[in-house]
Amino acid sequence: MIAALLRFSLIQRVMILLLTFGIAAAGLWSFNTLPIDAFPDISAPQVQVIIKANGMSPSEVEQRITFPIEMEMQGIPGQTVLRSTTKYALSVIVIDFEDDMDIYLARNLVTERLNQVWDMLPDGIEGGLAPITTPLGEIFMYRIISQNDGMGSGGNDGKGHDDVKHYNNQELRSLQDWVIRPHLRKVDGVADVNSLGGEVRTYEVVIKPKALVKHGISVDEVEHALMESNRNAGGDRINKNDEVLLVRTVGKLDGIEDIKNIAVRTRYGKPIHISDVADVRIGSMTRYGAVTADGEGEVVTGLVLLRKGANSLKTVANTKEALESLKSILPEGVRIESFYDRTDLITKAVWTVQKALGEAVILVLLVLIIMLGDIRSALTVALILPLTVLFTFIMMKLFNVSANLMSLGGLAIAIGILVDAAVVVVENIHTHFSRAPEGVNKLHLVYRAVLEVSSPVISGILIIVAVFLPLFSLTGLEGKMFTPLAITITFALIGSLIMSLTVIPVLASFFMKVHTRDASSNHGKAHVEVSDGYLMRVLKFLYLPVMNWALKYRKTSVGLALIALAATATLFPQIGREFMPIMDEGSTVILIEKDPSITLEKSLEMDAPIQKAMMELPQVIGVTSRTGADELRMDPMGLNQTDNFLVTTPQEDWGISLEEFQNNLREKLAQFSDLDIAFSQPIDMRVSEMLTGVRSAMVVGIMRRLGFERVWNLRGGILAWADDIDPSITKY
Repeated sequence: MIAALLRFSLIQRVMILLLTFGIAAAGLWSFNTLPIDAFPDISAPQVQVIIKANGMSPSEVEQRITFPIEMEMQGIPGQTVLRSTTKYALSVIVIDFEDDMDIYLARNLVTERLNQVWDMLPDGIEGGLAPITTPLGEIFMYRIISQNDGMGSGGNDGKGHDDVKHYNNQELRSLQDWVIRPHLRKVDGVADVNSLGGEVRTYEVVIKPKALVKHGISVDEVEHALMESNRNAGGDRINKNDEVLLVRTVGKLDGIEDIKNIAVRTRYGKPIHISDVADVRIGSMTRYGAVTADGEGEVVTGLVLLRKGANSLKTVANTKEALESLKSILPEGVRIESFYDRTDLITKAVWTVQKALGEAVILVLLVLIIMLGDIRSALTVALILPLTVLFTFIMMKLFNVSANLMSLGGLAIAIGILVDAAVVVVENIHTHFSRAPEGVNKLHLVYRAVLEVSSPVISGILIIVAVFLPLFSLTGLEGKMFTPLAITITFALIGSLIMSLTVIPVLASFFMKVHTRDASSNHGKAHVEVSDGYLMRVLKFLYLPVMNWALKYRKTSVGLALIALAATATLFPQIGREFMPIMDEGSTVILIEKDPSITLEKSLEMDAPIQKAMMELPQVIGVTSRTGADELRMDPMGLNQTDNFLVTTPQEDWGISLEEFQNNLREKLAQFSDLDIAFSQPIDMRVSEMLTGVRSAMVVGIMRRLGFERVWNLRGGILAWADDIDPSITKY
């Protein structure tokens, strides 16, 4: 079979070259269309049920909402993990499924179960399924800034802004909810856009108790009047003079005056309006979180969530384009400024691998030129590297393997192995060309040379592939982490084998020269030894005596090897071990926990001096702090919990290491008492939360049995236990 494939390749050389160009073009197209991310998606298919129950205590939410939903979710096909977090006015139930479960099927199954239990839940609750995203779906964060706020860089463009209207946080939040968020949700790949910060505008009707008593009106009557008066109704149609007139009743409220003019009751022929029994004013919804920045007060932010399976790099690029298109319709003096962009990490990670691949190609080429001693042979071997990489991209596209740090890292690891087969093939062709008798057909020499080494080449590649096969047996987090690496290495090795037996012989027949020798010049023998280069002579001069000594004193050689192995075995336990080294994402997040019973207002007040202290460091140019729960409640933090996203100068300009930078931050924060501080990174934080339900890298659980197990998170030495301190109850 190998002989037939080799004959076909050498006979149809033009076809092989055309196929090679086709593979190169398809590989470039595949790379440009591959989903690109910094980190492989290690999350299982996950569905979150988020229920908001305003005013309910944690114990009441647990008893009346969380527990009934959990009982209903038991036994869903493919379910692997069921856990919940119950807080004041909030219940979050997380259901993980098997890896091969389709996410849309999982969501349908959860929706069916949720509909069955919904009528049993208390009135007034709201919520449902979270957006189709992953725990690593936070790819872009931005804040909306009014020009006169003085926040952010670039606030002054040289123009006067004294006549530009200043927009407060309530107006900016309305702009986020009604203009920016709907526009960004249309971007391909965006699952949803989360809002946090500012105040959601509402109309408040503040009852005057004395006025109610005076007019003999109850609160229920006022509520009924508001509900019944805030709607439009159809009145069918009227035919008049051969025309059709549509009749409708317009009662939708447009503003404060409309609310004030609602009639509650008619007494003695005179209507009693809302304005007679209550004050109407602009207010805001109850807040469960807020955002502050740079020590200068509250801001309004948005968080773009990536749809599961979408291309994060392309989605971020499209999001930026959508934000650019919004500039023409935003009010004057309002701008959008990002404080977290996943593109930076993706570009850095991909560039690191690309740089490693480029450096490896150059080093391999230099080594080949030195070792083979022939530039044509070296270039022929070196061509297998780009061809194999492009072939791997095609296979990654076919098998839906994204380009990330692990998959592309597999190529970087295998770059030296990829040339092994080609080196053996080309070196043997070079040997045959160097001792070829005059008149022998060039293609025949190539055929004989490749056929001689085909068996060891195939065996060597298959043995290396077999080494990586155990990685395919890994399951769970380990499998999702390392399977992309094993897949790309396997694809690359198979591609190098195919190229070495087909394309490389064809290229050698074009590029490499035959050095014919006259048989009579060698005493009637056709065989002529191939001369070694200077480096090979030096290496042989050093190696041959050592080899001869080892063969002469075999027992001593084996004994020395065993002693070295034993010495290595004693050193191995002293080497630090971890599942995977922590990746430097280039972004720092400081997690701060305060007194569990703190109010939102006090928590925000404490954030300002903390931010100013951190910005005293020259490396920190901005701090955005998210306190409490976000709008979608996908991150159910308490009012005492704050995530501080640091905007820093490039690390290469710091002049200090990351560890020194974190130590400097600790010194700045040491002046604030009663704070629990932890350092993390955006992706690292979400991975910890995905695996354990909390964002800390280490969690101590205390369990007691109440018909089922409850686990309270012990964080910072404070055990959230009593309902009056807003505990976080996590059950498994």
